[in-house]
Amino acid sequence: MSYLNKKNVEDLHVAGKRVLVRCDFNVPLKNGVITDENRIVAALPTIQYLIDNGAKVILCSHLGKPKGEPKPELSLAPVAARLSEKLGKEVVFAADDNVVGDNAKAAVAAMKDGDVVLLQNTRYRAEETKNGEALSQELGSLCDLFVNDAFGAAHRAHCSTVGVASYVEESANGYLMAKEVQFLGNAVNDPVRPFVTILGGAKVADKLNVIENLLNKADTLIIGGGMAYTFLAAKGYGVGTSLLDESKIDYCREMLARAEEKGVKILLPVDCTIAKDFPDPIDAEIEVSVVAADAIPADMMSLDIGPATAELYAAEVKNAKTVVWNGPMGVFENPTLAKGTIAVAKALAETDATTIIGGGDSAAAVNILGFGSKMSHISTGGGASLEFLEGKELPGIAAMSDK
Repeated sequence: MSYLNKKNVEDLHVAGKRVLVRCDFNVPLKNGVITDENRIVAALPTIQYLIDNGAKVILCSHLGKPKGEPKPELSLAPVAARLSEKLGKEVVFAADDNVVGDNAKAAVAAMKDGDVVLLQNTRYRAEETKNGEALSQELGSLCDLFVNDAFGAAHRAHCSTVGVASYVEESANGYLMAKEVQFLGNAVNDPVRPFVTILGGAKVADKLNVIENLLNKADTLIIGGGMAYTFLAAKGYGVGTSLLDESKIDYCREMLARAEEKGVKILLPVDCTIAKDFPDPIDAEIEVSVVAADAIPADMMSLDIGPATAELYAAEVKNAKTVVWNGPMGVFENPTLAKGTIAVAKALAETDATTIIGGGDSAAAVNILGFGSKMSHISTGGGASLEFLEGKELPGIAAMSDK
């Protein structure tokens, strides 16, 4: 399907209308204080546009996993307070454990054009994650139009991402959703070449479909992180006690053969940073050494790519015109084992290619390491960007009205 053919918020006539906006306010909280407000900031352009154009703006989101019951520590009240500060106007919080109960209905009924109301955590209702008809209908009864701006939840068919769209006049993508669709869609379907994909993270199993889909699209696949050792094992190397998925060795062997057939370059580590054990705690000091990728001792584990591999990967990135990166190169939470991830992030920061970071751990790594502002686009959805790269249909986008 063409995600690029969906209506965007500017295609809707919003003046005087009640517009329900599904945001991604699933922010980290510590003792009721928001510790990272990136997702709130990312939602502001859509909210501000609707305010400026005279809509009655009703916001909704999930937060954490309350599993269908009210949990005060997962209330969206702190988000309403922070949004009020950011927007410079009151965001009325409809404290309603039923999400669409009397409080919410009264708050919406009292709205004037340009007002903003935030509903309670949608996952306080058990049927939210099951896309139940009753909650979808109740959400629809509060509004005339629906805007989905929660890319982080676009791969979920829930009431507040998909179900409600059936009960409104029209629905559209918000600015954030449209930006995600544009960057990821162009990268996957019409990349400026050479197109390089960097895949890392712990498990091969999580990336199987991505690898398969990208073998038909990318010019080079760079493999790092824990998943690299199953590929090295497929080449017949001993990987010591490194992370290994034995059930996927044949699959990795098949992918290497298929890449060769298609003329797609797959780069694997040529050297590894090894240690006796996994660091405990994760950021503890750790003694490491570097060995060739085919010389990992039987009683040692690799926890990061080595310096020669970092150089090899950085050189490949420098020649690229489009780069998509999903998953760190090693245990980046540990300063000693972050060198591979830092080298790749630095190479992306220095290239003039379009650089897209696929959410989740890669986004966290790039931001923590201070390279965030140098990337063309950092996706706000780890799971959603992964499914997009797999070529899957994302229900939260598919449900929006066509242009």
